[in-house]
Parts: sequence; C-alpha cells; structure tokens
Amino acid sequence: MLFFDPLYLVFALPGLLLALWAQWKVQSTFNKYAQVPTSTGVTGLQAARLLISRNMLSVDLTETPGELTDHYDPSSKTVALSQSSLHNSIASVAVVAHEIGHAVQDQEGYFALKLRGAIVPMVQVGGWVGPILFMIGLLFSIGPLVTLGLIAFALAAAFAIITLPVEFDASRRALAMLQANGILMPHELDGAKRVLDAAALTYVAAAAQAITQLLYFILLATRAREE
Repeated sequence: MLFFDPLYLVFALPGLLLALWAQWKVQSTFNKYAQVPTSTGVTGLQAARLLISRNMLSVDLTETPGELTDHYDPSSKTVALSQSSLHNSIASVAVVAHEIGHAVQDQEGYFALKLRGAIVPMVQVGGWVGPILFMIGLLFSIGPLVTLGLIAFALAAAFAIITLPVEFDASRRALAMLQANGILMPHELDGAKRVLDAAALTYVAAAAQAITQLLYFILLATRAREE
C-alpha cells in the first residue's frame, strides 16, 4: 500500500486533465476579453462600487495582489479585487460582478453559500488529517481510522459539489446585474458569459477530482476489508 498504485492514475488522470484544460481555458478567455474595453468605459473598480451601491450591500472593497485572485470573504464581508480586475475591459467587469454576486448571495442568505461556509472548518481540518488517518488505518488494519479518513474525503467532495451551484448562481447574478445596470451593452454580454463559463469549468474540474479521489479510496478500503 505504500508504493505507487497504477490504478490511481485511472481515477486521477481524467480529473487532472480536465483541471489543466479548465485552467488553460480560463486564462485564454480572460486574456482575450481583457483586451476588449467596455463601450461604457466603466472599469472593474467602478463597476464594483456601482453594484455595491445599487444592491445596498454592507461590504468593504479592497485590492488583493495577483491576477484572477478576486474573491468574496463572507466572514469579513469583503470583496477583494485583483489588479487584473481594476481596468476597463469586459473580462474585468465580468469577474468583478461575479464577486458582487457572492456578496448579494450572502446578504440574501443563499442556502448553498451558507451550507458551504458551515463545512469549511471541517474540510480544512480533514484535508490534512484525513489522508493520514486513512493510511494509518489501512496499514494497521484499524477500521475506525479508515472510516474517519473516508469521511474526510467525502466532506471534501461534498464541499466541491456544493460549490457548483454557488458559483453558477453568482455568474447568473453577475450577467443580470451587468445588463440591468447598463455596465455592458447587449452585444458585450456574450463575452462576459464566456469569461464566467470558463471560470466555472475550474470548479467542475475540482468537483470531478474530489469525487474520483473519494471513489479511489473507497475502493482501497473495500479491497482491504476483503483481504
């Protein structure tokens, strides 16, 4: 069990390839539409301020280093915008509107967002404790430790799955807000949708990896019980 298992590739490779393709897709799509300015001249930063005001959100707006590192932190009620999202481009306002979409979800008490937040601590702890417990349990045939390890893998998979509706809904809200507030013209919305759809692929890939990892370790546990 301590040596490399070729069967692991059967489970891991499809998710890994999907993740690599998704990363390429989001980078190439963002870079393409980052070169296309909005007709209104609105920058990502201006779009953020406008949407925060229009939705009457009680959130702080801050900057974060890097590219495509934008995020919304429900615990501090903060929308963090990366340097790549501050400029005037279709890509910038699409990414910004997506993060504002998360803030709107939080304000409205969107169930999937609340559920995801509730299991974050367990997923964080299980992420590094789970594999250790599983391997010790497997090595020394300690059933309860194997079970605890599987629970940790299952929580990671559940987190990745719950993330999908959260992200899809935020993108839907983003496109609606960009249109309703006149930030993008109708012919520009397709570009914004392409950017957001590409970003969504990364979450689909993460879910696929988490699920296949869980299935692999379930198979290992089943094999061990049968030996």
